[in-house]
Amino acid sequence: MGIFTFMGVILLLGALVLMGFSYQLRKNMVVGASQDINVPGKKLLLWFTPRRSMIISLIGIIFIFNSSFIFYASPGHQYYIVSPTGTKSAIFSSGIKFITPLSKVQEWQKFFDIKVLTEGESEEGIEGVIPYGIPIRFIDQVTAEVNISVRMQMPQDEPSFIKLAEEFRHPKNLVNNTLVPTVKEQVINTGYMFAAQDYISGSAADFRQTLDEQLKNGGYSVEKKEYYDTIYASLQAEERIIKDIRTRYEVNKRLDKTGTPVRIDHDITKNNIIVSQVIVDQVDLEDAFKRRLEAQRDISAQKRIEMEKIETAKAEQQRILAEGERDKTAERANQEKEQVKKLIEIETRLKQEETNKKLAQIQLETEKLKSAAKKVAADAQSYENTKLVQAGLTPQERAEWEYKTSVGVAEKLAGPDGVKFPQIYMGGSNGTGKSNQDALQQMLTMMMAQQSIKTGKGGN
Repeated sequence: MGIFTFMGVILLLGALVLMGFSYQLRKNMVVGASQDINVPGKKLLLWFTPRRSMIISLIGIIFIFNSSFIFYASPGHQYYIVSPTGTKSAIFSSGIKFITPLSKVQEWQKFFDIKVLTEGESEEGIEGVIPYGIPIRFIDQVTAEVNISVRMQMPQDEPSFIKLAEEFRHPKNLVNNTLVPTVKEQVINTGYMFAAQDYISGSAADFRQTLDEQLKNGGYSVEKKEYYDTIYASLQAEERIIKDIRTRYEVNKRLDKTGTPVRIDHDITKNNIIVSQVIVDQVDLEDAFKRRLEAQRDISAQKRIEMEKIETAKAEQQRILAEGERDKTAERANQEKEQVKKLIEIETRLKQEETNKKLAQIQLETEKLKSAAKKVAADAQSYENTKLVQAGLTPQERAEWEYKTSVGVAEKLAGPDGVKFPQIYMGGSNGTGKSNQDALQQMLTMMMAQQSIKTGKGGN
């Protein structure tokens, strides 16, 4: 029953009931029964005259019959309209809508939720329920259960919506017969494109992205390749023992001439249904694979511990080497300091010796210069005396010089080192008119002068 039909029924019934009470009240007043008309309820009944009651009833009847050409479109819904002449239309907005009288109106929800429910979860508000998860098998034959939540929106263009409404006739048929099976199919197909080992190793995001793209835009056309990797226990040329043969799978998307991935349409894309949200809640891998993962995890953890021990030992070794290098560097620095001190002392002594040598050499040169000066002075004095002897002196100077010479000769002759003269002298003339006595005197004078010069040198 529409809202306007309900309002019409209320108005019609209310008008009829109030008109009956009003009629009874007026009848009692006519027969003379005492009535207090000031009571508000009685005033209202008296207001419902037969004429007014008929008008209200007529309005109710109009609402009842007019519900076939006027109705209220609720938010979150869209409507499929079929007129009496067979014309089909759709309404997507909310509010009061006017349609052809006696048209058939079918209400559809705009959004449908499809969700995998686990034990204990409520189904309220979920149009498409998938119990216990969607079973898939990865390309490496590992099975899993996938829990997923998908929200879909009905087509927003009139032709697509009318076609869908005519084909499925009711929303439940669309959800149960098309949407839920298609979601399951795309989840299973996505599982075939991945290996479980890759999924837990970092491809979980790629799995979710691929599933989202396949639900929204159509499934991928893929090509599967299988490779066998042989693992040898020994790599020697003479003996090659096969340890294991591992199967490796590779799934590639087929591309068209333009390089775009080839798509395969499914019922969601064919009916222009919009997939607005895809959430992978959980991928529960099989127990055998979980145990294998736990074993790998334990081995990996043990390996990591051993590697950490090795790294710790290496770090300790490097620390010891570093400390040894540090100690050697410190000892080398100390020894170099001592060597530098010794070298500085040696260099200081060498410089002092060199300085002393230079000073001694300077002193020697100074003494030589002094000696040479004295010798030059003595030679000059001797030369001067010789010149004085050779030069003619005045009688007074000669007498004084002869006096001093005689005194000096006498002192020399009187001394212990006096000159020893010959005991015999020969007299006569030398042919020049001078006697031998003058010659002897000159000889003595020269001898005294030489002796005085020697004495002067010895004194110096």
